[in-house]
Amino acid sequence: MSNQSQSTSSSEDEKLSCFPFGVGQGAEGVCLLLQMGPHHVLLDCGLEDISPLVIPKNQPIDLVLCSHAHSDHAQGLLDLHQTFPHLPIYASEVTTQLLPLNWPSLVPDKGFKPLSFCQALPWRTPIEVRRGLTVQLFPAGHLPGGASFLLTYTAPHRTYRIFYTGDFFLSNSRLVEGLSVEALRGTQPDVLIIEGSYGTARHPHRRQQENQLVEKIEHGLAMNRSILLPVPTLGLGQEILMLLRSHHQFTGRDVDIWVDGSVADGCDAYLELLPYFPSSVQNFARHQPLFWDERIRPRLRRLDDQQRCSIGHFPCILLTDENADLSLYCNPDSSGWVVLHPERLRYPIEMKEVGLSTETYLLTEHSDCLGTTQLIHNLRPQHVIFFHGSPTYLADLTGLEELQNRYHLHCPAPGTLVELPIGETFIQPAPPTETNYEGELTELGTVVTITLPEAIAADTRWQDFADTGLVEARWQGEELVLRGLSQRELLNASSNFKMPANISCCANCRYQRGQRCWNPVSPLYAFKVTPEGYCPVFEAIAPASEK
Repeated sequence: MSNQSQSTSSSEDEKLSCFPFGVGQGAEGVCLLLQMGPHHVLLDCGLEDISPLVIPKNQPIDLVLCSHAHSDHAQGLLDLHQTFPHLPIYASEVTTQLLPLNWPSLVPDKGFKPLSFCQALPWRTPIEVRRGLTVQLFPAGHLPGGASFLLTYTAPHRTYRIFYTGDFFLSNSRLVEGLSVEALRGTQPDVLIIEGSYGTARHPHRRQQENQLVEKIEHGLAMNRSILLPVPTLGLGQEILMLLRSHHQFTGRDVDIWVDGSVADGCDAYLELLPYFPSSVQNFARHQPLFWDERIRPRLRRLDDQQRCSIGHFPCILLTDENADLSLYCNPDSSGWVVLHPERLRYPIEMKEVGLSTETYLLTEHSDCLGTTQLIHNLRPQHVIFFHGSPTYLADLTGLEELQNRYHLHCPAPGTLVELPIGETFIQPAPPTETNYEGELTELGTVVTITLPEAIAADTRWQDFADTGLVEARWQGEELVLRGLSQRELLNASSNFKMPANISCCANCRYQRGQRCWNPVSPLYAFKVTPEGYCPVFEAIAPASEK
């Protein structure tokens, strides 16, 4: 009896598992319960209704880690604290300052201290939060204060490590430095819990995306129209404001930029956190205000009731809450509005603006497929758990052969327990070798020839690349990317090659890019489509003479 009890106890000490209450699909927030031996750690609490966390049969929660202040990761924290006032909740210093924006109805002078329930942890320093359990924070990009967590549990027989990315972005944005892969070398996690918001999509460089957005805004203003940008309280709106304040096409531009609603409150919160921002942002702020500047053009102002009645009489730019009633700004006497919505790959945009010109733009806040796989290959865990994305996008990621051959992949639905057995004999996959090959480029009349050394054919990947002898070339920012065409792609291409241009189908639609539909009002939005597919909102590709 005693031996059996000791065996059970030892088994519990070595147990690793993850139970998702919410995985960030659609309007659902992120909330994951992690078990590391005897410890139960809640990763984020983006649930609107926390009742699943208080059911008695559930495992007790020892502590909570909040990755960043966006509502889909943090909106349930206040209810959780009020239900369990002694439950420790940890985040970065900046996140503790931004969290109160999730509960704007709270008034501090009523005796509630918004920051008192969340404790700040320092960057990159292992902190023992429970006996044998340490937490280390790394900047994750995506949002000021955004953190990834390395949890290390020292069990009787070995040490276990789990890395949770939260929402992460490898690229630098205007106000936030990206997650540093170099800083994570040597962490060697057994389990990686990683977001997959963009699935296998690949995006242009961040600066190229910014230039495309600036061009859309520039075009609208040139047509004597005002630009209306509905954005979240934190993150995207402040990035766009910084872009317009510093982009060469808008520097010195005689135009007014107005900010309304909680987006303005988010700007105020950022101004209180300047010492925590990148040095480039701090240098900018030494010469001119980050926000609220009527002296230097373009002028940036908070919208007040007096201006609200006349907004849009002259072409301007307005940022407001993503859920705001846009009709409040579109006065009959205004010069006309163009509404620019961000492309949201996790769920469709609900277009409510009747009679308004509506367009979308891409300004990514998460890493695309290249960034996601790069992080996985650098950390080389045994298990990879994907969250935060549509089931279709996450299925695309788990279907990648380069991941299936190396890792145990999991894509759990809410309420599905994921056991994470760690094999002692697991062979850690070797890091991908990045061999560079120098070649020559020759232009001969109408043909461009690229010559590479024969050593490239010794790579095991060459056979698949050279299967048909045909390649596809495309620009990715300033770089030219070559990709070998497979037999299957050639067969598919040949079957669709002679699609008549006068047929209303996905192959001839202006919104079909990368075999997916990007028309926000289409029922096929963000889904893979076949060339012969059709939907009621088909729009033909404009002839070259009209572009």
